[in-house]
Amino acid sequence: MDPFALTADALSRAVHARELSCRELMRATLDRIDALNPRFNAIVSRVAPERLLQEAQQCDDELAAGRSRGWLHGLPQAIKDIAPTAGIRTTLGSPLLKDNVPREDGLMVQRLKAAGAIVIGKTNTPEFGLGSHTFNEVFGLTRNAWDPARSAGGSSGGAAVALALRLVPVADGSDTMGSLRNPAAWNNVFGLRPSQGRVPFWPAADVWVTQLGTEGPMGRSVRDVARLLQVQSGFDPRVPLSIAGPVPDFAGALDTFEARGARVGWLGDLQGHLATEPGVLGVCEEALRQLESLGCAVEPVAPNFSPAAVWDAWLVWRRWLVAGRIAPFLVNPANRAQIKPEALWEHDEAQGLTGPQVLAASAQRTAFLQRLLSLFDRFDVLALPSAQTWPFDASLRWPAHIGDRQMDTYHRWMEVTLYATFAGLPAISVPAGFSPEGWPMGLQLIGRPQGEADLLGLAGRYEAAAQAVLACVPPALADLPR
Repeated sequence: MDPFALTADALSRAVHARELSCRELMRATLDRIDALNPRFNAIVSRVAPERLLQEAQQCDDELAAGRSRGWLHGLPQAIKDIAPTAGIRTTLGSPLLKDNVPREDGLMVQRLKAAGAIVIGKTNTPEFGLGSHTFNEVFGLTRNAWDPARSAGGSSGGAAVALALRLVPVADGSDTMGSLRNPAAWNNVFGLRPSQGRVPFWPAADVWVTQLGTEGPMGRSVRDVARLLQVQSGFDPRVPLSIAGPVPDFAGALDTFEARGARVGWLGDLQGHLATEPGVLGVCEEALRQLESLGCAVEPVAPNFSPAAVWDAWLVWRRWLVAGRIAPFLVNPANRAQIKPEALWEHDEAQGLTGPQVLAASAQRTAFLQRLLSLFDRFDVLALPSAQTWPFDASLRWPAHIGDRQMDTYHRWMEVTLYATFAGLPAISVPAGFSPEGWPMGLQLIGRPQGEADLLGLAGRYEAAAQAVLACVPPALADLPR
């Protein structure tokens, strides 16, 4: 049996049916990582193979005794190098944390392990998870699975590349400004940013204000994404703004969703506000035609909010929150030389912020949410590109311009991803197609508040219609088992 030809859901069934042993799967996974990871640098801080094979054997022994830990039983998993992992380095891509080894797992990692996952290492991320280009001074550059000369995206770039290369069956990530969606788009996989509070983050210094980022799932199939989200989700009393109540059956909802009649509002480039490279909108519109073939009604829609005002409010929120993360490292002034300039810029720009300015930005955010919610009176889903550019030259820090439009910040080229984040809405990036050069692009679908089940249902129907795109594999896999 070729484990790399299977989705994570099918792989789990094969393991539980004992058609494939956990040890065999682990051995094949480690061999594949050895073959591909040196070129792409997706997985870092790897755990010793001997330990992993022992853990896999223990999983086999438990199955032989009729015991299963859960859906992920015996499946290899690499954790994004933002989440704490007991006994495994958690660096956040920062030289200041290069030797940091947590004593305890973060909440999400605990849940993955409880469901049976075997943690084999970490996936690479930009320093402090800032920016949608995965490189840092600790582990270096992660390269795009489809073209190693191009960016993998970020900040879950290592996770997306590991998925695309079949180094892991599913992947976790996190997302503040598209970090689950942009790398998914650029590596032809699925990435879901859940509703705010769906996947609680712990440990955290603050559980009240820091509400832009969230952890979430990535996968090569929508069902894999749904099943991983099921594991990650659930209220935790230490995170009081996490969503209470029973976790919906996200995977089960895939089987009953009816796409016919679903209304999709295509926001495009917000009537020219968003700079986009040639071909991006066209590929996304071709993906929308797949939805139309399913009986969805797709309609172009103008933004009913001021993108410029939303951007200004976003800058206040982001600078305020990022500065709070960076400030503890600057208590020692000598550390400044070891922090990347983009992080320092965020911190320094926040120093003049006042309480009234923050409150005004929060009021603008509130008004934006109300405007966006009113669009759901007309539409079930809103659509945007998952990125404004194709994967760019990996030697760059970030695109300084898109066409003839200069980018005035290091993250302006990622503006298209902030809307779901700022509104706390679920959003999934689905593979949309390719440029003439063979670079992937994704379509971003934004759902109603806490509407992951319906959003995944629509994505699942799209997946079935878009097999020509999804059947493509990275060139590096041509001579390897899928």
